[in-house]
Amino acid sequence: MGFVIFNGEVCGFTCGNDVSSRSIEGENALYLPQAKVYDQSCSIGPCFVSSQSITDPQNLQVSCRVIRDGNEVFSGQTNTNQMARGINDLANWLQKSNTVPNMTVVITGTGVVPPPEFSLLENDTVQVEIEDIGILENVVVDV
Repeated sequence: MGFVIFNGEVCGFTCGNDVSSRSIEGENALYLPQAKVYDQSCSIGPCFVSSQSITDPQNLQVSCRVIRDGNEVFSGQTNTNQMARGINDLANWLQKSNTVPNMTVVITGTGVVPPPEFSLLENDTVQVEIEDIGILENVVVDV
């Protein structure tokens, strides 16, 4: 899940898909940061939902599906109540020593992870669905 900061407050939510490259993660001593920071590795959407529209952002169902050649090859579910830190805590810590521009989107982390032997393939469709927000859908491209 992504949350949006405006004037120092969490003003809304969106879906986020920050894809990790398992090949970069496996080859690089810095692994995770560089495995997540490369062109076309992150998407947000399909919409922005105001914080007033979400009763409890810490209790939303989250699911991820991967469709390959018309067949579901992976699915997983979680809930935002499984987050190690709450949204307001994350927002407060981010802003504690940093100037955060308005409309900054913070993606909260990986809640659904495929098994190690699973890899995305070009033309797979990845769907991230968050209750009360929507479904973010992306087609995998080779970068």
